[in-house]
Amino acid sequence: MKSVLIVFNQTNTERVEYMLDALNVRGFTFFEEVQGRGTSTGNPHRGTHTWPEMNSAVLTVVEDDKVKQLLETVKKIDLRNTEVGVRAFVWNIEATV
Repeated sequence: MKSVLIVFNQTNTERVEYMLDALNVRGFTFFEEVQGRGTSTGNPHRGTHTWPEMNSAVLTVVEDDKVKQLLETVKKIDLRNTEVGVRAFVWNIEATV
């Protein structure tokens, strides 16, 4: 199994939720109002007067065979509007309870 963390500008919330439903990713944890800044070209998203935008994040654990399609769909969302950004990070899950 793999854990996938998807961090996205809040303007992409509906697209990310639709993607999870379309790919039948049932279980996830949703984090609203996540602050941060992209590694290369991203502006800070801090919810302040100077940097008013905010991110959200979704953490899900999926079977290995779902990861490729999930990442491909995240990339498609990102390409729709590269100005607002969406990123996904994947790591192994060794055990769950």
